[in-house]
This record gives sequence, structure tokens and C-alpha cells, in this order.
Amino acid sequence: MYDLTIQLQLNSEKCLYEQIYEHIRQEIREGKLLMGERLPSTRSLAEYLQVARSTVDVAYAQLLSEGYIESRPYKGYYVCRMEELFQLETRPDSSCQAADTGPDNFQQKGKNGFGVKNRNSRSENTVLQPEESDEETAYLYDFSPTGIDMSAFPFSVWKKITKNVLNDDRSGLYLLGEPQGDYDLRLTISRYLHSSRGVNCSPEQIIVGAGNDYLLLLLEKILGPNVRVAMENPTYKRAYRIFCSCGYEIAAVDMDENGMRVDSLEQANATAAYVMPSHQHPTGVVMPIGRRTELLHWAGQQEGRYLIEDDYDSEFRYRGKPIPSLQSSDKHGRVIYIGTFSKAIAPAIRVSYMVLPQQLLESYRKECFFFSSTVSRIDQRILNEFIREGYFERHLNKMRKLYRAKHEMMLECLGPLEEKFSLSGENAGLHLLLTSKEGREEAELIRMAGQQQVKVYGLSDSFIRGEETLCEEDEKSDIASTLKPATVILGYGGLTDGQIREGIERLKEAWL
Repeated sequence: MYDLTIQLQLNSEKCLYEQIYEHIRQEIREGKLLMGERLPSTRSLAEYLQVARSTVDVAYAQLLSEGYIESRPYKGYYVCRMEELFQLETRPDSSCQAADTGPDNFQQKGKNGFGVKNRNSRSENTVLQPEESDEETAYLYDFSPTGIDMSAFPFSVWKKITKNVLNDDRSGLYLLGEPQGDYDLRLTISRYLHSSRGVNCSPEQIIVGAGNDYLLLLLEKILGPNVRVAMENPTYKRAYRIFCSCGYEIAAVDMDENGMRVDSLEQANATAAYVMPSHQHPTGVVMPIGRRTELLHWAGQQEGRYLIEDDYDSEFRYRGKPIPSLQSSDKHGRVIYIGTFSKAIAPAIRVSYMVLPQQLLESYRKECFFFSSTVSRIDQRILNEFIREGYFERHLNKMRKLYRAKHEMMLECLGPLEEKFSLSGENAGLHLLLTSKEGREEAELIRMAGQQQVKVYGLSDSFIRGEETLCEEDEKSDIASTLKPATVILGYGGLTDGQIREGIERLKEAWL
């Protein structure tokens, strides 16, 4: 590897290490530094640029923590795979605070994301969100599929942005605001969705809400009554319960290895279909382009049919090329796109978004004009600055790297179990599925794991059973064969490396 030609501006407001960092990051983004290409050593580059070696060390450390480069023992630094990186245009920085060039100061100070602390393994930095609490049993290790890791969250950056927003003398920020959410945030979300998921929309099509629950309830007002919703079986039970609360009829549609079966959907006599094509919950199926095309064709066959695309954790994909959203292939305005920042940032932020097709905007403005936005304008402003200033991009790249490491550790630790269990759902998301090859009962597996103080989750809880649906033909469906052999769900997002290893060791003792 030759030394990098970097034009350093000594009179620039940006620090030298930040100029080096931004130059290398941009070269990687534009494909000028290729995957696997070796970077010059810190000593070599420092001598070439005539700067202190610590300055280059700090720049490399930030690139390393964000997943742009990787360190190979005794070999040096190499460019990571581009498919792991999320890119978003950001507005230019206005200044760079003076700082020492030592690594400690680099992690604690700075502008534009240079305040992110290294992650640690403390349990208080993880978040578990089980749908139901279990007060009777105390578990040491909870493999919740809804857990996320908060250890790498940029608390100092979020605090700084919050302080700046609150100190900003804008009285308008404390007024009610637009029902759909502040325009600036909707514009930022539209740019983010287009660059990361291929979603084609304008800010006018976006509605910001406090969580997907609110958006699904709002959708009932937009679509109107007497809607029959087809749902994948198994499915995300929370969405199922919300649709039931709206009085909707539910048609449970069988799945195959490619997702919702369109032949079964045709027989369901549904008005809308709720799908998770990028990473189906809970099976982990990633819907191929052929099946997506079939769904779009189904929606276009009859006026008033829609696909509700829940893209809840598409940011985390580990194998193959990134797959654009279903909405990006929609040419006739049939897809209602719903996403959230809960997985990518933090659940407590409670910011989700819904992209409506143009023909549904009129229904929204007619039926829902009096609904105020459920997200504080202050929170909207903080999130908007977090994304626009580039902090979200850095955080997302760091979390991809962190979750990929956990994902690989899970696969490694689960290796001895593959003699008696088959593994699936490992291409994306934050959970894996283990299916018994010996026909063991799910309840038995959960009970034996609990005896080792490990909590796992059964796939059967995500099925829509005949007695739960509101239509006669669903009551006749027999899912007993689908529920066997037993399958358990293992989430790893909210566990530390040590907890993953120890938890799986206990599962081996229980099941082998």
C-alpha cells in the first residue's frame, strides 16, 4: 500500500486528525479504497504527512470503531467490506473544537461524532424488551429476540445535542407543530430512507409517530372499517393484536421458505397484507425478489388493495447483498411502508414513521387532520440533528460491527448443538432459530433451559391459531404440523459476549 495523498489544511477549523479521518472515510465510500486493501502504517503515514503519529492513531481509531477498517494482528489495517456500511449525505460541519490528539481526549471530546465512547460489557448497558414478564422464575441469561445493546450508544453526543436544542432560543419549538411531524425531520427521514432502503417518497408522504403501535392504529382510520388483513403465520403478534383491536378480520396465511404464499393469499379474500419482507419476524425469512413481485402483482390486481411493509430491523444484515425495500419496487402506490428507530438507536426514543402512497394521503387529510403528532417537537429536533450531523451514520456502522461480532460468536457457540438441532434465520436481524431434529416438544426445551436459569422463547407463541382468528376458513386450518418439530428463538442483541458464551454452555448442558 502506497502512502495516502491527503491535502491537510493547517489553517482549517477542522483538526488534523479529523481531516485524515474524513479523507479516508470518503475514499472508502467512493470505492477508491477497495475492500481488503491495506492502509499505510500509522508511523509511515505520519512521516509522509509530517504530523505526529498520535494524530494518525486517533484517526485510525475512529475509523476502526465505526467499522470502516479492521486491524489484523501483526499485519496492519485493512478496509472492511462496503456492504456493512450505511451512507447518508450530511451537511458540512461548521467548526472543530480544539482538542488534544490523545485517544482518551478523542473519545470524550470533539465535533461531529467524535464523542462516542467505547462499548463495555456492563449489563446495565443492555436493553431487554420481553413482551411478557416472568415474575416467578429468575433467569441469569435472557435470550430475548427484542433485546438491543446500549453499551455503544453515544450518550455524550446525545446529551450535547439535547443541550444545544434546549439552549436554542426558538419559542416556536414549544408550540404544537405539524400533525405529521416537523417538516425538517420528515425531509431528513425521506433522504435516509432513499439512500439506505431505496424508498421513493416525499416528506409530505411521511407521518411521524411515537412507535409502530400508534401508526397501526392511525392506519385503521386511514383505511377505514371492514378491512380484512392477511398476515404471515407465524407473525409479529403485537401487530396482530392491534389489528384485532381495530375490529379487523384476520386471515392467517401460510408461509414457505420464501415468505407469505401468494396462492394462499389469493384465497384469503383480503384487502391488505401485512408482511416483513426484509427480515420476517420471527422466522428470519428474507423474501426474494420473485416473491416480492408476486405480492406487488396481487396488490395491483384490484383497486383498494395494499401491502403493509414493516421494515423493523433492515439495518442489520450479515450475508449477501443488501436488499432494497418492497416499496422501492412499487410503481403503482400499493405499499404502505412502516419503519422505526427503536432497533437502530434506542427503544425509549419512540420515533417511528409511516410512508403513505399518494392515493391514501387524501384519506389521511380528510379523516385524521385533527390528530396531533405524538412525538415531542424537542425530541424530533434532537433526532433530526443526530441524523443530519452524521452521528447516526457513525452509530449505525458501529452497531453493525458489534452485532456482526455477536452473530458470529452465536454461530460458533451453537456449533455443537447442530447435531440435534437445525439452525435458521441467521442471515439478518438480532435472533436465530433452533429446530429440534429429534421431534422434541417445545415446552420441554423451554422448561429444561429454565432449569439452567436460561430463558428462551418458543416459536409457537407467534402463530395465529384457528381459535384466535375471526373467519371460518381460518378456524378450519390445521397448524399442528407447522408447529412441529419444536423451534426456539434465541435473541442475542441485549447480551454481552460473556453472557452469550455462558448462556449457550448452559443450553448445551440442558439439551445435549
